[in-house]
Amino acid sequence: MHQRLLEHLTTAVLLLDGELSVRWMNPAAEALLAVSLSRVRGSSLDTLLGGDESIDEVLAKARDAFHPYTQREARITPLNSDPLTVDYTVTPLSDKELLLEVEPRDRLMQISREEALTTRQETIKILARGLAHEVKNPLGGIRGAAQLLERDLDDPALREYTHIIVEEVDRLRDLVDSMLGPNRILKHESVNIHRVLERVRTLLMAEHPDVAINRDYDPSLPDLSGDESQVIQAVLNVARNAVQAMSDAQTPEPTLILRTRARRQFTLGAERHRLVSEVAVIDNGPGVPDALHETLFYPMVSGRAEGSGLGLSIAQSILHQHQGLIECDSRAGHTEFRLLIPLVLISPEKRHD
Repeated sequence: MHQRLLEHLTTAVLLLDGELSVRWMNPAAEALLAVSLSRVRGSSLDTLLGGDESIDEVLAKARDAFHPYTQREARITPLNSDPLTVDYTVTPLSDKELLLEVEPRDRLMQISREEALTTRQETIKILARGLAHEVKNPLGGIRGAAQLLERDLDDPALREYTHIIVEEVDRLRDLVDSMLGPNRILKHESVNIHRVLERVRTLLMAEHPDVAINRDYDPSLPDLSGDESQVIQAVLNVARNAVQAMSDAQTPEPTLILRTRARRQFTLGAERHRLVSEVAVIDNGPGVPDALHETLFYPMVSGRAEGSGLGLSIAQSILHQHQGLIECDSRAGHTEFRLLIPLVLISPEKRHD
């Protein structure tokens, strides 16, 4: 009865013997550590976790002192997967049995970062709207005054100055509108993400023939529901930003990878989605400067002297309109932007509407 209860827990549970060898684990532990019980039964925990000595020392102390112990945000390295951040608790049941409970923290911390990013993005949008209102009103007055002044001027040279005033006012108005991101109503149509990526790839190859653009597509990925032109703009903004970063840094053999994958039972912000489309834009450029990591998606923030700082902000705004978001992991030689959009499966009948 107790084993059946443990098998249905979402928390990873392992039963160890006095020598810290695995006697049993529940399905959640098998999924977390990417191994089956039949394969590792009788193996030492040291072997299973790839020689992580710190957890062995904690388990040995708990066993010898016969006292439970909890460790928060510890790093473990499972044998068949990437390093993980976990909370774990070891409870001695006897001098020959220990119960180890492991709760993954990576995704929880990621969700917390996503919620903070979404909140910041909404705050920025509110501030930008207020700024747009305060700036566009006087701009309209300046433009109107320049046009009235132009009518009373007989000298063509003086009228040229009023033309400059009108043009600069229009440029500032367009800049403020860009800060607000897309303002038209979102379409809801069937969007083939690979058609979107092929369009982006064609544009980039024409602009930057020296960059190798490789494809790594999951052909089983279904269509998503959204606005194709806006999704193209979002992907193009991210990919063009990557290509420009490689060009500025004169990256040898610049390479861009466009990759698609499906994420199942994936949480975006506070909402869990059954299926999410992941588009990864990966480059081998210099990486995002450390000083920009936290403000990367803010408007008017750019690592390039001639950059407007609006491309990534607009892309993030488009993803939010599609109930998605953009994540970024970056280090020198490998920068990966992941565009995540919930998938709404569209019936074949609706695709041909």
